Amino acid sequence: MIRQKSFEEGQTCLYLVATPIGNLQELTPRAISVLKEVDLIAAEDTRNTMKLLSHFDIHTKVIAHHAHNEKQSTEGIIQLLHEGKQIALVSDAGYPLISDPGQTLVPRAIEEGFPVIPVNGSSAMLSALVASGLCAMPFYFHGFLPAKSSAARKELTELKSMKCTMVFYEAPHRIEDTLKVMQEVLGDRKISLCRELTKRFEEFIRGSISEVLEVVSELKGEMVLVVEGASENDAEEIDVMALVNQMMEEGLSTSAAIKEAAKRTGISKNEIYRQVHASE
Repeated sequence: MIRQKSFEEGQTCLYLVATPIGNLQELTPRAISVLKEVDLIAAEDTRNTMKLLSHFDIHTKVIAHHAHNEKQSTEGIIQLLHEGKQIALVSDAGYPLISDPGQTLVPRAIEEGFPVIPVNGSSAMLSALVASGLCAMPFYFHGFLPAKSSAARKELTELKSMKCTMVFYEAPHRIEDTLKVMQEVLGDRKISLCRELTKRFEEFIRGSISEVLEVVSELKGEMVLVVEGASENDAEEIDVMALVNQMMEEGLSTSAAIKEAAKRTGISKNEIYRQVHASE
């Protein structure tokens, strides 16, 4: 068990600082104070972060911590923490770790005994959810679907029975394909497409997937998709074991039945294999 008291004095800390997702006025006073007081800022994109810091007259040294150097950078940051350096981690917009770097660093910092302190602020995911008009609780956040439609289709099939509202991030050049796959797998559910959150051209488009598809080709900007959860009929549990047993009775080998069940349900072969052998 690890207990952390975030506001004890004399600690060397890793701060996770949420940055504006568009509107600079949403950087909180506490975030500004932390970014000014720490010894170093680890940034996903140093150029973008320098623009933010310049706007608020913050002169703290910035180092790079992004997807391409995350493992190496993590070790360097841990060493700096051991040297007593206070460090803030920021992404380009919103919270670190939410579809952004930090997932390698945070567990390591905790393991090494350093307090990891969140500094609250903007969140595209939550902003889109609460203004969507769909049920806000419970909800499931998925982030980005895979770029390949076959992989996206597989992940959506695994999510199809979830009754809670689902939240996804998507890029403008992929949004039309993503919505088409969603309609194919999930059906014509209610959605809210939120784009350019907190910026001048912020827009919420609420309706069925088919309705939003009618206008999606004209849309630009970073997007968040909030998708209605499954109905009672959609959410019926898939009895994978019954499906595998049925196909084995029809003459398929165990491995062939598992492969076919994975194809039909979208559930991974490894997960079905685990269930089959757990029942033996």
